[in-house]
Amino acid sequence: MGQIRIYNTMSREKEVFVPLTPGKVNMYVCGPTVYDYIHIGNARPVIFFDVVRRYLEAVGYEVNYIVNFTDVDDKLIRKAAETGSTVPEVAEKYIAAFNEDIEALQVRKATVNPRVMHHIPQIIAFIEGLVARGYAYESGGDVYFRTLKFPDYGKLSHQNPEELQYGIRIEVGEKKENPQDFALWKAAKPGEIFWESPWGPGRPGWHIECSAMAREYAGDTLDIHGGGHDLQFPHHECEVAQSESLTGKPLARYWMHNGYIHINNEKMSKSLGNGISVKELLRRTKPAAVRYFMLSTHYRSPLNFTDETIRQAENSIERIVNCHVNLNHRLAALGSRGAAGAEQARATGSTGEPELDRRIAEIRARFHAKMSDDFNTPDAVTALFDLVGEANQALKREVLSGAVIRVLLDELEAIDRVLGFLPPADAAKLEDEEIERLIAERTEARKNKNWARADEIRDLLAERGILLEDTPQGVRWRRK
Repeated sequence: MGQIRIYNTMSREKEVFVPLTPGKVNMYVCGPTVYDYIHIGNARPVIFFDVVRRYLEAVGYEVNYIVNFTDVDDKLIRKAAETGSTVPEVAEKYIAAFNEDIEALQVRKATVNPRVMHHIPQIIAFIEGLVARGYAYESGGDVYFRTLKFPDYGKLSHQNPEELQYGIRIEVGEKKENPQDFALWKAAKPGEIFWESPWGPGRPGWHIECSAMAREYAGDTLDIHGGGHDLQFPHHECEVAQSESLTGKPLARYWMHNGYIHINNEKMSKSLGNGISVKELLRRTKPAAVRYFMLSTHYRSPLNFTDETIRQAENSIERIVNCHVNLNHRLAALGSRGAAGAEQARATGSTGEPELDRRIAEIRARFHAKMSDDFNTPDAVTALFDLVGEANQALKREVLSGAVIRVLLDELEAIDRVLGFLPPADAAKLEDEEIERLIAERTEARKNKNWARADEIRDLLAERGILLEDTPQGVRWRRK
C-alpha cells in the first residue's frame, strides 16, 4: 500500500512511519480519568485512534493497542467523598460506563486497558530508579522530578524551559527545589486512599502512571504515543522527561495529538458549562453519526460541534447505510444465480466490467493514499462516497449481475472496516424493528385521524430511504 506518513508532534513534520519491529506496532493512547461519564472531547481521540489502529491492521500490521484508565487521582477522591462511596467503586462505575459508550460508538476495545491501582509496584520501582539516578528527590513524603536535570525538558511542546516556570502555581504544602518540578508520588492526606512506599503512604502522581504502564506493556520505546492536544504540556512533556531519564531511550518514535472540539464556535470548557456527554449525545443521534462527525475534519484541526453538523452527519450516514442495505437486498433478490456470480467475483476480484473495475480500483487507491497521508479521514470519506455513487448508479440498472454487486459490497465493507460507519450485522434487525414500530404508530395516528402525525412519520421514514405502500392487506414498506 506504500508508505504511511505521520505528522510527528516532536519534529513538527510529516515523517515516514517505520516501527521499531517490522510488522508490529506498539501504540499507547492516554485514556480517561474515570470519575465521570466521558464527554465528546474525550470521544474524539477514542474514535480517531480506533481508526488509526484499524488502518494499521488493514495494511498488515500487528497492533498492540494500549489505553490506560486513570483510576486514582484528586477527581476520583472528591467524587468518592461526594457520593459516599470509595475510589475503587467510583472507578468501576465509570470504567463500565466508558466501555458501554465505546461499544455504542463501534470502537474496538484496546489490547489492554491498564489501571493505575493495578500497577503500583511498577510505578514505585520506576520512581526508585529515578531517585537512584538523581533525577528525583523526596520532600516531606512527596517525591518530585528534577526538571532542570533533564536538559531537553520542553522539547515536545516546543517551549523554553526557562519560561515554563512563569504561571506555575505551587500547591499548599509543596516543598520543591524548583517551581517546575512535578510530583511523582504524593503523600497521603488524612482519609485518602493510599499505598505503602519507601517514602511513606501515598499515591502516584498523574504523569508517572503512563510512563510506568507504557513500559510494562510495550518496553522502553513506543512506536506511537497519542492523545489530545491539551496533553502535550504538561502531561506528555513530563512523560518524556521521566521516561527518557530512566531508560536513556526515546519514549516514542512518533507523537500524535488531535485538536480541540468547539461547541457552537466556543471552546468546550467547564467554566462555560458547555460540555456534552457521549451518553447525552447518543440519546439524540445515532452512534455512526457521531463517528462520522469526528472523522469529517482532519484530526489535527479544531472540530466545531453544532446541531447542523450532526444533522449533516446523520444524513451522510443514511446514504452509506442505505447503499449497503440496497446492495444486499439486490443480491438476495438474484437468488442462486446471483450467488454463483458473486462467489466467482469474490475469487477474481472483478466485476466482469473492465471500466467499472478501473474506477473501483482508482477509488481504492485514493482511499489508501489519503489514509497513508497522516490519516486524512475527510478525504478518505470522500473516496467512500465516490464508491457509494458508483454503487447507486449500478443499482439503477434493471439487470445487475451478482459479480458487480459482490465487488461493490466487498469494497464498501473493506473501507468501512477502517472507518466503522456501518452497523454490526445484528443491528439491521433492530433497525427493522424501529421501522415497524414507527409504522404501527402511524397506523394508530391515522385511526385517530391525527393526520399531521401520520404525515410526519411518513416523511421521517422517507428521509431514511423507507417507502410506504398502503394496501388493503396493510402497510408494506421497502427501501429505496
